[in-house]
Amino acid sequence: MAIVQQIECPHCGAPISFEPGEMIATCKYCGHTVVIETGKAFTFEHSMLQNKYDPTKIEESIKNWMRAGFLKPRDLAKKSKITEKTLIYLPFWVTSVEAESVYKGIFERITPPVVKEGKIEKKYDWLVLARKAAEFPTREYDIPLKGKIPYDFRKIESFAKVLNSEIDKNDAVAVAKQQIEDHHRYLIEQDVDRIIEMKTEIKTNQVVYLHAPIWFTKYEYKRKTYRLLIDGATGMTIKGDIPSTGFGIF
Repeated sequence: MAIVQQIECPHCGAPISFEPGEMIATCKYCGHTVVIETGKAFTFEHSMLQNKYDPTKIEESIKNWMRAGFLKPRDLAKKSKITEKTLIYLPFWVTSVEAESVYKGIFERITPPVVKEGKIEKKYDWLVLARKAAEFPTREYDIPLKGKIPYDFRKIESFAKVLNSEIDKNDAVAVAKQQIEDHHRYLIEQDVDRIIEMKTEIKTNQVVYLHAPIWFTKYEYKRKTYRLLIDGATGMTIKGDIPSTGFGIF
């Protein structure tokens, strides 16, 4: 990432670099987090998940993923070449909420149609990626929150990249609420064919700013390139491209 601007860390005096659009940055020398627009100290909880894999161990995880599952070509692990292994600490906002949706709708799959009423009550630790342009399967990432610790720059590997947040807490909470409401609408549509009324109330309990270690990897198989995302905290695959075996499209 090219350095385009710097502010001085209010804690240690070191320069903090950031890119256009970033709103919250962390000093790589002392771990102090600041709001870029004001230079003031970050006032919310800043946590992290620890990476447990080095480039050699993550390669073993990739090969194990290639060997597992009947949908993959049998020779995938043997004939693939790993071409990229990049560890990036992605910034997320984790919003702990209690959400309740009350609805009324029409169930039309029977004759005559009937009016149904119901309620959805759920608790979430809703994950919002703190980057505007990045593509990441947030809903497929089962983030291991029990393993989070206070952010500690000394636990960041020298070869890793740490990205800053491009959205603030208020924007993240607004995104989370909209996504939760959309998710509840989807759940309701599994129960009724046409929604007549829907009212959702969301109570925000806690908001945490968190950096999670994600391995962005690529491999080549039969001259084509595929991507694989792995959680550095657990070694679990978040999402992986699978070459076609000829039995279908994946």
